[in-house]
Amino acid sequence: MNKLESLIEQTRNLEQSRNLNTDRWRVVREDKHLAIDINTLRASGYLPEPGNDRQFKDLYRQIKRRLLKRALAKNAAEMPSDPRSIVVTSALPGDGKTFTSVNLALSLARERDVSVLLIDADLPKPQVSKLFGLTDRPGLTNILTDETSLPESVVLSTSIRGLSIMPAGPSAGGAAELLGSDRMQEILRGLRLVNPRWIILLDSPPLLVTSEGPALLSVAGQVVLVVRAGVTPQKAVVDAIALFGETQAGGIVLNDAPVGFTQSYYGYGTYGSYGTDGPDGEDASPKN
Repeated sequence: MNKLESLIEQTRNLEQSRNLNTDRWRVVREDKHLAIDINTLRASGYLPEPGNDRQFKDLYRQIKRRLLKRALAKNAAEMPSDPRSIVVTSALPGDGKTFTSVNLALSLARERDVSVLLIDADLPKPQVSKLFGLTDRPGLTNILTDETSLPESVVLSTSIRGLSIMPAGPSAGGAAELLGSDRMQEILRGLRLVNPRWIILLDSPPLLVTSEGPALLSVAGQVVLVVRAGVTPQKAVVDAIALFGETQAGGIVLNDAPVGFTQSYYGYGTYGSYGTDGPDGEDASPKN
């Protein structure tokens, strides 16, 4: 093959590699680094229009403050479940948990004293992996089923400072048993040793329609429950809260709440502890 043919072949291979991801995403993957296209993230509905950026970021600052306070407490490592492991979940599908996971991860990544590892633990429906074009990459299921593999081997750094991502990996049988296993606990402990700065954020399956969601609660130091205002039935919220302990309660994110400017499409604006907010969102206005 002459030099011209070699150059043409290299160009063709590069073009093919760029087309590996969905047409909604333009992601360049070099080894274990993920370059994220913010414009595509915005176009996909996961970020607000530029004019609403500041208000939107302020909302997520409110959400993360309580979580960080517990995660960075001096006695955090001594607690029964490490509060640096935060599970984001919902009672039912469609409540906005993945939206919340992604934006909470972006907000945490802006912190100076911590970094964030976003794990796609929704094995039945890995939306985080799909969003970032990572459905063909090794991930959580690989290290759950192969106990000789290192947890950090499937972690991808990203072009966003402070943010790393672990894809879900290929489909695996017995997902609920895998997520609730001692191996899952071992993986989280290993990841904290690799990077003690990491806040580990796990995007979870919904709690009431899967067996995998409740199984994942066994590793949760904090649980963030996403509720869609006016849509999620009150009984579903109560039943979901009953599945985890009071010490794990990290807060409720009330999605699409008609409060001030959160009447917009991106209405993820209210937040409070389980102890003070009613399950139907009563008394759940944003805190100043």
